[in-house]
Amino acid sequence: MTAKAAAKIFASKEVTITRVFNASRETVFRAWTDPKQVAQWWGPKGFTNPVCEVDPKPGGALRIVMRAPDGNEYPMKGTFREVIAPSSIVFTSIAVDKNGRHLLEGNTTVMFAEEDGKTRLTLHSRAVGLVEEAVGMLEGMQAGWTQSIDRLEALVRAGS
Repeated sequence: MTAKAAAKIFASKEVTITRVFNASRETVFRAWTDPKQVAQWWGPKGFTNPVCEVDPKPGGALRIVMRAPDGNEYPMKGTFREVIAPSSIVFTSIAVDKNGRHLLEGNTTVMFAEEDGKTRLTLHSRAVGLVEEAVGMLEGMQAGWTQSIDRLEALVRAGS
């Protein structure tokens, strides 16, 4: 985040979600690193991802355009900071508007722990709103991540 942006934080939010999947660590990890799978579960219920580019390596890019049921699109970009298969992923995310203006910036860490043949996923995400419109986005962050993880769980279950 730039020093200029840091001076204009409108709100911030942290979310931690833990879920146990009835699938191997490798399977759940792959669902986070394979763009075809990410496109199937990323975003709240009812959203699609017409653009889903994932380059899961340190410094690799993440670019997703979520499309809401009403047709509105919500682009984001980010960078993978750490990818340690199959145990952790750390990435930045920046929600942008159609002109590329940064709306909010976040950091997310996802940990994958093997637990009796299942996988305990722990997601921790922190985001800051850089414009007033981002306040509503942050208010929906817990629900958005929860619904995304629900969709991830359904995808992993269907694949096993």
